Amino acid sequence: MPDFSYENQAVNNGYKFVCGVDEAGRGPLAGPVCAAAVILPKDCEIEGLNDSKKISEKKREMLFDIIKEKALAFSIAYGTLEEIEEYNILEATYIAMNRAIDGLEIAADFALIDGNRVPKGIKIPCETVVKGDSKSCSIAAASILAKVTRDRLMSEYDKKYPQYLFAQHKGYGTKAHYEAIKQHGVCEIHRLSFLKNVLG
Repeated sequence: MPDFSYENQAVNNGYKFVCGVDEAGRGPLAGPVCAAAVILPKDCEIEGLNDSKKISEKKREMLFDIIKEKALAFSIAYGTLEEIEEYNILEATYIAMNRAIDGLEIAADFALIDGNRVPKGIKIPCETVVKGDSKSCSIAAASILAKVTRDRLMSEYDKKYPQYLFAQHKGYGTKAHYEAIKQHGVCEIHRLSFLKNVLG
């Protein structure tokens, strides 16, 4: 379970506002990538907080509101479909992460980033944490905000494009999604760069 070890170490090193940063939606065939940054109060207790992939959708939805309520600051941002296509998914993820950090109402002076790569363009000192969403409370909180926000967006797209079943698979490459693409072609939120092999 995640704890505040990484946050406390950063505070011991002289930093005051440590944010956790994570993304959701790097892998799907459709929609933007979403990132969140969260600053939690010292040793804030949020029961059930964990990596968003390890908890149910219902639990994520519940924790989403609790995290927003308890956080000192949070910010959610996107790397757009156009940015994914123009650059690549990694660059678009960095753009989203930087937007999330820059959007915090309280300026973070240190960032804990999920993964093993420092986002290009980051303006504050940071540390990468592999599997950070299962180690750091701040990163776990960010993973939930990003995942829930993106899932909700894909459910909205489902209303506009019901034939693709976006509410079910959230844009990921499931068998049903590939079959829908073969039957209906692509729509305006599909990542064409991800579908080159499928589309020929």
